[in-house]
Amino acid sequence: MMLVLFLLLLSASRVGAFNIVIAGGTGELGRALSSSLVNDGQEVTILCRNAFLASSPFRVSSDFGWLGKSFLEKHPSIKLRDWDGGDLLDIVGQDWIGWQEDTLARADAVVNLVGGFTQQREMATERLVRESLRVNPNVLQVTVGPLDDELGMFAPVVAKPLKIARLQKCEDLVKLNCVNFECMRLEANRIEQGCEKIKQVIYNHLT
Repeated sequence: MMLVLFLLLLSASRVGAFNIVIAGGTGELGRALSSSLVNDGQEVTILCRNAFLASSPFRVSSDFGWLGKSFLEKHPSIKLRDWDGGDLLDIVGQDWIGWQEDTLARADAVVNLVGGFTQQREMATERLVRESLRVNPNVLQVTVGPLDDELGMFAPVVAKPLKIARLQKCEDLVKLNCVNFECMRLEANRIEQGCEKIKQVIYNHLT
């Protein structure tokens, strides 16, 4: 009985100490997930292509993710970190060098929410996997995408097969190279439910 109680207390003490890195965390799902995680007591760092633009009071460009000054003031423990996202030609942030060592190496879990399901998603996934293998090979990799039937919401019908193939390629890359991973498909418009499912996966793996 005492042993069971000790294990429960140990598990409870571990929850609240996880270091979660979210790539592509400036979208609607990333905003909700990061907020929910810090409310649980987790440490959250969002990888973004330009932390300055992501934290500005007003959105500057639709080409770059945005959380906003008011959101970050409400959640001051959420950290932003510039990264290259796999595409050196698409960098605007000036402080991306070293994100692997100061952020990825410390992570307990990496959640890949990079959207668009274009070549950028492929490059970002490859970058996360390769750098994780180099600095933190046992980190939990959680890659998140929509259901195949819902991919048409994000692209013209003619582009849907290509996006499905790209998403599958990203999942295969994770499955073939990572020790700890989970590939998730979520309903696009059920943000709160999606957050809970992602958190459940993280906590199930790490506790």
